[in-house]
Amino acid sequence: MTSGGPFLYPNVTSIPKESGVSQTERVPKKGIESEFDQVYKKTLDESGQKQDLNQVREPLKFSAHAYQRLQDRKIKLDPALLSKINDAVDKADAKGVGETLILTKDAALIVSVKNRTVITALDKNSMTGNVFTNIDGAVIV
Repeated sequence: MTSGGPFLYPNVTSIPKESGVSQTERVPKKGIESEFDQVYKKTLDESGQKQDLNQVREPLKFSAHAYQRLQDRKIKLDPALLSKINDAVDKADAKGVGETLILTKDAALIVSVKNRTVITALDKNSMTGNVFTNIDGAVIV
């Protein structure tokens, strides 16, 4: 490339010189794994199946208030129930819900879907007669 040609390059004080490296020399050599290949391999699970990157979800968090309510009201969330709650948050997210009420057999949880954060929790006895406000939807698990 020569300088002083008919092209105007704004904010460029000089045109770079040829580096002497051709395009074919810039392509990774066979047998050398590119960064993309490394990331791609990490997305494969143990069975060799590709994971849908949209399915990799952030874990559910609990606000300090919700954690305290769970302790005070002796609400137990076992791993199976937590998985169901995570699935309920995913369903609410797919429907565009911002804040959802998740009803389980023994508890009610208000969850910020966007932040994947449990805001508060009520046990079965505390649910009676309550009005739930500022929610966009409900999921029953």
